[in-house]
Amino acid sequence: MPSAPNRGIHDGIASGTDRNGEAQAVDSWLGVPELVRTKKVPLPPPWDALFGPLRGSPADGLVVVGQIGQSLDGRVATNSGHSHYINGPAGLAHLHRLRAIVDAVVVGVGTALADDPQLTVRRVAGPNPARVVIDPGARLPAGAKMFARDGVRRLVMTAHDAKPQLPAEIEIVRLPSLQRRIAPEAILSALAERGLRRILIEGGAETVSRFLAAGCLDRLHVVVAPIIIGTGRPSFNLPPIERVHEALRAPMKIHQLDDEVLFDCDLSAQRRAIGAAKTSM
Repeated sequence: MPSAPNRGIHDGIASGTDRNGEAQAVDSWLGVPELVRTKKVPLPPPWDALFGPLRGSPADGLVVVGQIGQSLDGRVATNSGHSHYINGPAGLAHLHRLRAIVDAVVVGVGTALADDPQLTVRRVAGPNPARVVIDPGARLPAGAKMFARDGVRRLVMTAHDAKPQLPAEIEIVRLPSLQRRIAPEAILSALAERGLRRILIEGGAETVSRFLAAGCLDRLHVVVAPIIIGTGRPSFNLPPIERVHEALRAPMKIHQLDDEVLFDCDLSAQRRAIGAAKTSM
């Protein structure tokens, strides 16, 4: 059963405090990205409740979290594909904090083409992760924002026969594909071999769904905004089930993010082992 909501987060800041308390909460975040990577002491409040579970070290050395921002009725975009912004400042700040504590952020080529995301950390303090696109058909052009030269690693997961036309400094990772799809397990294994062990699967919904269906997520963060879109693109596209008792049920915690709600789902019990990862780079 879900736990009671944690009402101590307000746009990433402890709510219900005076201005000095808010300043202390902001200051406490500054060391969190480093603590997540290097130390085992508890994270300062309120961050341990949110990000402590992502410090785990399972047998294969990987921690994989998926993130979805959606409306109250489970939509990630309108029928036309418009999605900026379903989530408000608090939900977006949470996404940027996730980026700041992981080694790599992963998106599918559909999202990269539609949104042209930067995939950098801008709304909070913290380091930029390596940027990864799943692009079996080598469709993403060299001018995409995620390929910007800023000193951060950029990787393209592509099919063996694809011919990406990209600058030499972008890492091309050729993997087996079936009908222009690369298995999530192969993607995670390739990232682990390259020293990237804490991984955020950011989008889009189809990519997160594929990692979820493959049993390749340790956690799933679903940030629900207080809006109703109606007809639109759904948050998840998973294999059909016949009866409700077959539905995926996972332990979860609930956190209040200003006027949005974060569902933190623990999927570690079903996560498939991938392979030992090297030390983070």
